[in-house]
Amino acid sequence: MRDHPTIHQGMTDYLPHYYRESPITQNLLDREADELASLNSAIFGIIEQWFVETATWGLAACERVLGIVTDPLKPLDQRRSVIKSKLRGTGTITVELIQNVAESYANGTVQIIEDYPHYTVTIKFISTRGIPANLEDIRNALREIIPAHLAVVFEFTYLTWGELDSEELSWDAFDTLGLTWNELEVYRAN
Repeated sequence: MRDHPTIHQGMTDYLPHYYRESPITQNLLDREADELASLNSAIFGIIEQWFVETATWGLAACERVLGIVTDPLKPLDQRRSVIKSKLRGTGTITVELIQNVAESYANGTVQIIEDYPHYTVTIKFISTRGIPANLEDIRNALREIIPAHLAVVFEFTYLTWGELDSEELSWDAFDTLGLTWNELEVYRAN
């Protein structure tokens, strides 16, 4: 995106040399550069609405086109996840598609475990710990693409005692972390 100084310099370069020192001309170029920079910013702001990753107020249009109920109280990243999931969730249902839809949410990498004799598909979150904030959105998106006769089960990853023991923290060092039980469950050492 071109900013005020770049635009001003570009216009100055097109002028004959005898106009470049004129205060009137410089004032005029300043005002025009302000207007053009403002217009340029507005254009780029609109272009950002065409892409799910950068859209803000344009998310409502995407949701409308995809048949998603707009919830303006949800954080933008969760709304983007629902849109990306809906866009990805088309075609023949495969493990890769289920994984692609589940991973479009912000909780990272998942492992899909098929258990067709027991009619279940298990979604195991492996790269991050705890329950995703938008689990209900994930559940709804997966229910839309997974055949109705298969149950969807979620498994979450938490801190194990073995991992905590491998940190070799003294009780004093552990106390200085100041973790609540919920924070401890998803704790990951640096």
